Amino acid sequence: MADAKDIVVIGGGIIGLACAHYLSLDGRKVVLIDQDRIGAGASHGNCGLLFFSHLMPLCTPGVIAHHLRRIFRRDSPLYISPRPDWRRLAWLVRFAAHCTYAHLQTVMRARAAILKASALLYDELFASWDLPCELHRQGVLLVYRSAAAMAAYAATHRSLQRFGHGARFLPAKEAFRLEPALDDELAGAWFHPHDSHLRPDVLLASWKTLLQARGVEIVENCRLDDIRSHRGHIDTVVTSAGVWRPQAVVLATGAWTGPIARRFGIYLSLEAGKGYSLTMARPAAGPRRACYFHDASVVATPWESGLRLGGTMEFSGLNDTIEPQRMANLKTAAAGYLKTGLDGRVAEQWVGLRPVMADDLPVIDRVPGLPGLVIATGHGMMGLSMAPATGRIVADLVAARTPAVDATAFAITRTSRGSENRRSALRAAHPTRCPRG
Repeated sequence: MADAKDIVVIGGGIIGLACAHYLSLDGRKVVLIDQDRIGAGASHGNCGLLFFSHLMPLCTPGVIAHHLRRIFRRDSPLYISPRPDWRRLAWLVRFAAHCTYAHLQTVMRARAAILKASALLYDELFASWDLPCELHRQGVLLVYRSAAAMAAYAATHRSLQRFGHGARFLPAKEAFRLEPALDDELAGAWFHPHDSHLRPDVLLASWKTLLQARGVEIVENCRLDDIRSHRGHIDTVVTSAGVWRPQAVVLATGAWTGPIARRFGIYLSLEAGKGYSLTMARPAAGPRRACYFHDASVVATPWESGLRLGGTMEFSGLNDTIEPQRMANLKTAAAGYLKTGLDGRVAEQWVGLRPVMADDLPVIDRVPGLPGLVIATGHGMMGLSMAPATGRIVADLVAARTPAVDATAFAITRTSRGSENRRSALRAAHPTRCPRG
């Protein structure tokens, strides 16, 4: 039997939870479904940075030349599988086309707006609701071995200053005073004092509990079989757990959004960027602050309950295979920045697939011609930081309000093609498994 719900949110990661939260605050009856457990995807094992000052996209001018020599090496922080894949090749061509100074300014403006909104909304969330998550408002250190690379960040610092996100330059001695765990041979650091870190898996669990208390129905291990439309409106969502007839559907399915969107004639320039992390017991002499070890592209995040090392961006398709050497590289690279070794017991090794758009901006928009279908994906490495503002935008779109955050840069029309064949795609739609959020 069909179960009446106002909204079905598909995808139980941090973006799906945020969408369900703000929709429920609007008084909507929401069901949140995921093919796995809530938070089992890319949201679970990331490094937990609320990095509101991170305005620079992946597609910066010169990034391809910088990584070209090592991009196909498995020990590289940025790795692209050499296996032939025409869709990935098309994505890479579009990515390269966005590595311009003009696009850089567009991304920085758009990110500044959504991240500022998210920072304010996080403050409101933590003040209004019981969301334990091991939050630490201690800033983030960008740590350098190379003096030349540290000096080069001055240009980024000047760009960030225009948006109120400038960093503080710390020569080696000042960096050591702020973080005594750092190795004595480092060049120094840049410090972003207004950023924070938390434990994402704990946040996801507490937010899930809050949503259930607020009346959001959560259905885990739920396979999506079909999304049906009638006369240009979403009509029915068919799943292994039941059938819903919602007024709107939100696709917050991360790296798996592409295959679902193609069923509606929407071809997103979206690739899965695999990230690795390992979580260990917190070393007695380990770092006390979140650190980004710049030259190695590795993050170290300390909590009371452990230390997480994370990094890499691997483009090898929709797979969660762990490459042991890439996992081992995290520990080796991080140890090179610290005075003492990382000998804590490893509690978890993890990989997750980040949804990365070729222009490194998310898609948060209604699907043209199907106003009852909203897509929220493509946040790359910034999903945790952008989640509350994304949820607020989605709630505004569903309610046909002008979004409180300017969402112009996140329009689906900037990146998708195929609207002309959307109706034929809908007629030919076939069952699809519900992706992890």
